[in-house]
Amino acid sequence: MAVITKYIVVRDGVELDQVFADKKEAEAYDKMLDAAQDLSSLIKQGDLPIELDAETIGAVAIYLAKHAPAVTKILKSVKPFKPSAEGKGKDKTASGGSGESRKKTSEPKAKAGSKAG
Repeated sequence: MAVITKYIVVRDGVELDQVFADKKEAEAYDKMLDAAQDLSSLIKQGDLPIELDAETIGAVAIYLAKHAPAVTKILKSVKPFKPSAEGKGKDKTASGGSGESRKKTSEPKAKAGSKAG
C-alpha cells in the first residue's frame, strides 16, 4: 500500500479543483490567487472609462497574476505619476520630465568629453 500526500488549496471554505503534489507549488498557487484578488479589487476601484463585468475582471486579474514576472518587468521602469491639482501641469510634467532626463544624460557625457579633451 502506498501513501500519497496531495495538497489542495482551499479558499473561502471551498476546495479548488487544482491538486498539487508539492506544498511549495500549492502555496505559490495560493499566493497567485491572492494577487489576482488584489488586482481585481484595484481594477474595480479604478475610474475606467469602460464597463467590465466581474468575470472579465477576474480573468484579466488571473492572467496578470500568472504572468507576474513579465508584468513586474514591464512596470519596473514606470515612475509614479502624480497629476497636478489643476490638471494643467499634466502636459508640462510629461514633456518636461522627458526633456530633463535627456539633459541629465547628455550633461555627464559633455563633462566627460571636456575633461578627456
